[in-house]
Amino acid sequence: MIIEREQDVTVAALEAMQRTTDPRLREIMVSLIRHLHGFVRDVRLTEAEFREATAILAEMGRLTTDTHNEFVLMSGSLGVSSLVCLLNNGMDGNTETDQSLLGPFWRLNSPRIENGGSIVRSDTPGAPLFVSGRVVDRAGRPVAGAEVDVWHASPVGLYENQDPGQADMNLRGKLTTDADGCFSFRSVMFVGYPIPTDGVVGRLLKAQSRHPYRPAHLHALIFKPGFKTLISQVYDPADPNIESDTQFGVTRALIGKFLRHDEPHPVASDVTAPWYSLDHTYRLEAGEAVLPRPPIK
Repeated sequence: MIIEREQDVTVAALEAMQRTTDPRLREIMVSLIRHLHGFVRDVRLTEAEFREATAILAEMGRLTTDTHNEFVLMSGSLGVSSLVCLLNNGMDGNTETDQSLLGPFWRLNSPRIENGGSIVRSDTPGAPLFVSGRVVDRAGRPVAGAEVDVWHASPVGLYENQDPGQADMNLRGKLTTDADGCFSFRSVMFVGYPIPTDGVVGRLLKAQSRHPYRPAHLHALIFKPGFKTLISQVYDPADPNIESDTQFGVTRALIGKFLRHDEPHPVASDVTAPWYSLDHTYRLEAGEAVLPRPPIK
């Protein structure tokens, strides 16, 4: 097709996309062209802005390494990660769901621990935290034999891959639910933290006068054949940024009950007050058990 006016570009591109043989890819590409071309027209994108946009994408690619994923960080900062999650879970976005963002810090092959064990692997000062979890299906029946991968930031707001002072795989662990669908472990109470701001995402937040903080949260990835893999976060409602998560990830279903205790622990004699506890139930939906691609190694 010979282009005679700007509208012809969209017509030609749509005709090319329509020739895509895979039905789902065809649907996605046709919609992408319509919305992308519509966006360009809507904002009257200039040539200089287009060159800057492509340079930004190239920079994001250079910033993405084995330990940092700028694209995942950006998708969260634009609300896209949360939107995709909510659209695809909870009966296609119609009911509450325990699904949440994977985030940029999940790693494969966390060390296995027994129920009741500790995920603290190096000197990590902080108030003791005791977590008791229960995994159930949509009907509330316990799910035994589920693999539960947990991880969280340290009390200074850093994951171990960001902090050379922490041992490898510190504050990460993999457990298996018992016959009652339960698991438990010991750690240290964590805090909210700023996302990395030394790249493209940081410049965007500064331009928008947005803070970079995520409220304190515990990650879990739960895998069991016959169920959709659950990727979840449990947030501390006492965090000062619980209403303004920079990644738009806090939903009502994900707010946990972190209890502070100022009396001695009833069992652990080495624990001094204060210490914290979390008792939380995770609900799995029926579906295919597929592990996501790790954003970092």
